[in-house]
Amino acid sequence: MKKRFLSLLVAATMVVSMFAGCGSKDNAAENNSSNSNTAGTTNTSTTQEAGNQAADNTADQGKVLNIYAWNEEFKSRVTDFYPGYEVVDNTHGKIGEVEVVWNITPSDNNAYQDNLDAGLLKQESAAADEKIDIFLVEADYALKYVDTPYTMSIADLGITDAELAEQYQYTKDVVTDSNGVLKGLSWQGCPGALFYSRAVAKEVLGTDDPAEIQKYVSDWDKFVETAALMQESGYFMTSSVMDTFRVYSNNVTSKWVEGGKINIDANIMKWVEDSKKMYDAGQTGTHGLWSDDWNKGFYPEGKVFCYFGPAWLINFCMAADVEGSIGNQGGWGATEGPQGFFWGGTWICAAAGTDNAALVKDIMLKITTDPEIMKDIVVKTDDFVNNKSVMNAMAADTSYSSKVLGGQNPLAMYCKGVESIDLSNLSNYDSGCNIDFQSAITNYFEGNATLEEALDIFYQSVAERYPELGY
Repeated sequence: MKKRFLSLLVAATMVVSMFAGCGSKDNAAENNSSNSNTAGTTNTSTTQEAGNQAADNTADQGKVLNIYAWNEEFKSRVTDFYPGYEVVDNTHGKIGEVEVVWNITPSDNNAYQDNLDAGLLKQESAAADEKIDIFLVEADYALKYVDTPYTMSIADLGITDAELAEQYQYTKDVVTDSNGVLKGLSWQGCPGALFYSRAVAKEVLGTDDPAEIQKYVSDWDKFVETAALMQESGYFMTSSVMDTFRVYSNNVTSKWVEGGKINIDANIMKWVEDSKKMYDAGQTGTHGLWSDDWNKGFYPEGKVFCYFGPAWLINFCMAADVEGSIGNQGGWGATEGPQGFFWGGTWICAAAGTDNAALVKDIMLKITTDPEIMKDIVVKTDDFVNNKSVMNAMAADTSYSSKVLGGQNPLAMYCKGVESIDLSNLSNYDSGCNIDFQSAITNYFEGNATLEEALDIFYQSVAERYPELGY
């Protein structure tokens, strides 16, 4: 088993995508920390019945539940919403008689995956209390883990298809292995939308109504035309060309690797064409996501019209809690944009060899399928949860709205978008190819290389990363 896993690790992407979700940032944790319980307390929703239930779930189980993650997001969901969870300190908790240990390693420089890999490789020989029980993965590298025997199937945990009927199909596809076996679950869905500055929309386009704004961004050609209008009024259409890449790349009709050779889809080349035109016209930049320059557009003085992202971006990553930001003033609006897409997400995997299978099962079921808990997550955190009935009800709930979006309820838009997500072209090569392509093509955008030279840089980079591929 170790040899197989090691070979898969070599073939898999060993870098964290710069376009991984907010799960790769600590913003969500910082914003959720205000909702977290203080050390030594128990979840406020906990009742005696929940405590008894937690004790039942830990009967005949291991004494320690080890959870591996890259930030505090999943921890905050368990701490705030799992019945019977008791906080001990920042890295420890209790569920019944089981000690919960949080092993959190940031994703920077691939540190999280390296730490997880080391732990999984020792899983068979590890002492019971040191075995990994739960670990978290992101979409960009999920297949690296679910395509190994180090992850348990959901069915082997005793979770049935009927219990997962309300989950969005794409969230299952991400963590389904090459044999069609489901090996992880998520509590959230991450369909994306276009977030625009209402003030800029009114000034340049004469309206901030989402339906009217959509007419200006309904396809990529209109999007580029609107960028010219923004420029004439002194605004950037987007902060960076990198803002749109994920939208284009989510709508490809082929994989990065076809027949053992590197393949560049037509929609990726459409991104190159449109981005070059906008960059040359001064309508966008080339800086990376999460950079200081990229963040400037969260404030009025940044003069950026729009960003693309899912619910977690607008709620947790766009400085909504900072006085003077556009989000803090409720100044963003949301519309569908040129194409549907998704970005990020966090999946819960059960490590093979866990001695806490019953408890792992219960955590998965409570956090990813319980409708009351999932509605509570939406109301308290503005997350988009992985439950069709809950989200459809919330989308129709006139009492629900987003302060960041100026009182708009965007959930119907997300619900529509999530159903169109197609992961048929997902592959193990996505993360590395995406990073290498954007890095190489930036040379072309900035005038440091011709398109042909930039593509050659890309091919060489991928060949070094994946020696088995041709082009």
